[in-house]
Amino acid sequence: MSKRILVTGGAGFIGSAVVRRLIQSTPHRVANVDSLTYAGNLESLQSVLDSERYDFHHVDICDREALDAIFAEFRPDAVMHLAAESHVDRSIDSPAEFIRTNVLGTYTLLEAARCYWMTLAQDEKAAFRFHHVSTDEVYGDLHGSEAFFVETTAYAPSSPYSASKAGSDHLVRAWHRTYGLPIVITNCSNNYGPYHFPEKLIPHMVLNALKGEPLPVYGDGGQIRDWLYVEDHARALIEVVTRGRVGETYNIGGHNEKRNLEVVERICDLLEELAPQKPAGVGTYRELITFVPDRPGHDQRYAIDASKLQRELGWTPSESFDSGMRKTVVWYLENRQWWQRVLDGDYRLGRLGSGA
Repeated sequence: MSKRILVTGGAGFIGSAVVRRLIQSTPHRVANVDSLTYAGNLESLQSVLDSERYDFHHVDICDREALDAIFAEFRPDAVMHLAAESHVDRSIDSPAEFIRTNVLGTYTLLEAARCYWMTLAQDEKAAFRFHHVSTDEVYGDLHGSEAFFVETTAYAPSSPYSASKAGSDHLVRAWHRTYGLPIVITNCSNNYGPYHFPEKLIPHMVLNALKGEPLPVYGDGGQIRDWLYVEDHARALIEVVTRGRVGETYNIGGHNEKRNLEVVERICDLLEELAPQKPAGVGTYRELITFVPDRPGHDQRYAIDASKLQRELGWTPSESFDSGMRKTVVWYLENRQWWQRVLDGDYRLGRLGSGA
């Protein structure tokens, strides 16, 4: 059955993967709401821009009037809320924008969704979903523990980013408890894959290596993360928004715990195989690894228990770390134009030429 799904942040890394999958693999119609900050890139959506089931709205989620107009015109059956500031280092340097977008923006969207939801017929109200997409970083640090994050793990955010996401999670749950808004929440582990903005660890390392530049690793590189291929994540999100139980939280993980240094070394080894022609003066890619001072408040270990999602909705990741990483490195090697335009800033030129 076709649904009308409003996706916020659909020009971002995870959001664009969700939009592409919704258009290419489901019958659903999509309204993409994105303010096109530095990380929003419509070139990540080239494959779906011409679909008659896709519309783009250049709107900030803090703009209540614009949101109300979109709800009234599009009349969504569900909201998938992915719009967020998400880079931890940026949150340490400039936390204000994280509070504005992640907390105030989520509040504004919740109110727009609630007021729209209240106008629906009873059966439409029961079928409506507000799906809030969050992060495992709200749970804090598992350092010194063999445990995993589960849906009932207490929140203990460490950075301005994770604190702002924790705040937005609490708002969503409060709107369900107080107003009855039918919500679902997902908390995911570290994503990677095609179209990832170059400031993030994996693309940053790939592109620096190709240029023969240092590969900066925080501390000793011993920080452990669970890695989730972005296309697997998009699949899980669509399962949750269409089949998840109201009021529930679902953790989404890739079952791939790796130390950061292991991730960088794996990238180097893949590039030795796939891009053996190195920049002048580079002997091996691993020689470019450089250890730098750790960032403030850096969590040492994240690990997700995604068994609830598997048990209730039948989702498991399709990609192992090795298969997903190979696909990712190959994608960056074959799509130089996409990332070069990001590095040059050209992707921000003429970005509203289609569907705005």
